[in-house]
Order: sequence, then C-alpha cells, then structure tokens
Amino acid sequence: MSGHSKWHTIKHKKGALDAKRGKIFTRIIKELSVAARSGGGDPAMNPRLRTVIAEAKSVNMPNDNITRAIRRGTGEEDGVSYDEITYEGYGPGGAAVIIETLTDNRNRTVGELRHMLTKYGGSLGETNSVAWMFDRKGYIVVDKAAAEEETLMAAVLEAGADDMGDDGDSWGVTTEIGGYEAVLEAVKALGIEPATAQAMAMLPKNTIKLEGKTAQQMLKLMDALDDHDDVKQVWSNFDIEEKEIEASMA
Repeated sequence: MSGHSKWHTIKHKKGALDAKRGKIFTRIIKELSVAARSGGGDPAMNPRLRTVIAEAKSVNMPNDNITRAIRRGTGEEDGVSYDEITYEGYGPGGAAVIIETLTDNRNRTVGELRHMLTKYGGSLGETNSVAWMFDRKGYIVVDKAAAEEETLMAAVLEAGADDMGDDGDSWGVTTEIGGYEAVLEAVKALGIEPATAQAMAMLPKNTIKLEGKTAQQMLKLMDALDDHDDVKQVWSNFDIEEKEIEASMA
C-alpha cells in the first residue's frame, strides 16, 4: 500500500477524517463546481461529475448543496471560480510529494505551500519533478474482515480490475481510470463498503522508507497539508510502519 493510502486508511479508522466534515464539504463543493465547469452539469454525460456526486452523497451532503455547486460550475449561479493546480516537491528524507489543489488565489496557495514544506524539512519542486514516480490509477481498499479473498478477487477481476494485493489488514484493488466505476460497483454488490475508494489515485512506482524523527516530520507535514483549505489531495511515496503512523495520531 502506498504511504499516503496507509496513512489515509488509518486516519479514517480513527475517525480523524469524520471530525473534519466541514472541510470535506468545502472540498467536495469546489470539486463539483470544477467538474461541472469542465465537463457540463449532466452527470450522465460527465463521469467525473458523477464520481464527485457519489462522494458527496456518501458523506450525506444535502442535495441542495450539490445542485448549487453544480449550477455555479455551469455559470447558472454566481460564485467563486476555482482553478485546479497540482504542485510537486519533496518532504523529509527525500520523499516525493504531489499536492492537488483547488484555489481561487494561486499566489496565496503556492506561497503557503512553499512555507509549509520548508517548515517540515521539505521543498517545492518544478512541474514533473516527481510526477514520473507515480502511476494514476483507480484504487479501492477493502478491510480483510469485510471480505473473503477469493470471492472479492473473482468479483473485481471479472469487473476489469488490474490487480488485487495484500496490504496487511486490507486488500488493495487497482484499476484503470476508465474501469474504476465498474469495479467499485462490483465491490459494493458484495455488500462491502470500501475503507477507501479513490477514482484517480497517484500510486508510487517505488517507495522510500522513513523512520524515527524523519517519519514523524513527514506525518506532521501530511497532516498540515491535509488541513489546508485549498488542498484537495496529497500523495507521497513514503513507507512508514503502521505503528509509527498510529503513534502520530495518538
């Protein structure tokens, strides 16, 4: 499992993500607007919008909020316009970091991210400085307690998944971007609610092992970036033991 995915899954299990529902709603509203602006307001004709709407409903976002966000994206209602910008850089120990943002002020965002990276022993890099280290895939994590291996594997492979791997306490399913929805539906058809489901994950080709003080610095950086209002998603290729991740959240 990628470092980010392991960190995200443990954080979710501890309820840390649920405690930030306001931040989650804000991010999803931005994503709905951007998806509608780029591909239109009809989810039947806009796969990206359809995926974001499904996420909005999974966190019980009211339908009125969803509709207003889409209408702002299509220009039917006034509102702030957001740009999607991806930044790349390095964290402590040389771990690669990709930061996906939704912002209405590029200068503010890049300045704050640069300061944050420097504070925790990292640095901002140029475009494509680390992106080549990752593959963009659909990624679904299922707790082992929720699924029998052979049944899950048969269902996801039949639905078009690329692979299913053993991630310790969970199974990690990877898919091509275009096949993500079909595989996710196959998982849910088994009565399973995934621990994590990401339509466009950045999965590292190789990982870098971090321990001790460097690992704790990296986790502090991840938390700080995740808390930033303009940050949509953070990806990294760090590999940190679960016990160290859990200790950082204690």
